[in-house]
Amino acid sequence: MGTIASSKNVKLIIGVISGFNKLFDNVEDDLISRFGSIDYESGLIQFTFTDYYKYEMGSGLLRKFFSFERLIQPDDIADIKRTTNELEGGYSASNKFSVKRPINIDPGYLELSKLVLASTKDFSHRIYLRNGIYAEVTLLYKKGDFCSLEWTYPDYKTKEYICFFQKVRAIYEQQLKK
Repeated sequence: MGTIASSKNVKLIIGVISGFNKLFDNVEDDLISRFGSIDYESGLIQFTFTDYYKYEMGSGLLRKFFSFERLIQPDDIADIKRTTNELEGGYSASNKFSVKRPINIDPGYLELSKLVLASTKDFSHRIYLRNGIYAEVTLLYKKGDFCSLEWTYPDYKTKEYICFFQKVRAIYEQQLKK
């Protein structure tokens, strides 16, 4: 029988997609007020990997990732996903934008061995957490690099994304040594 142990703290990351540049600054402030200081962020990355969001969000979409200084417990991700969904809903309900869904906010966490994303959608490779939230391992970290899986989204396989996750992992590794 294995010994039950507490989980290690993990690194919160949040990916944001929008076609409205001004929203990235607004949502950054909203995220900081809820989750604390950002210790690393990507630049704006063109999001051209799928038309999945086109109907709700329009075209010309960009993505930006944020990494947060304060570490979280892995099971916090369910509540964080609900919080980011509420935040998204607020932007949609404002009716200040020409699209139904002006922003997409997707939280996840990074630990030394993997990247995990939260979702409201069930699928064969996702595990139910609680309150309508699921989680999936999106990338594994093996032999010094992130490796994709059969279900990894195409954009998460790109060098730009992997480079961001490598840098965040290095920050996280230093945090664990403190």
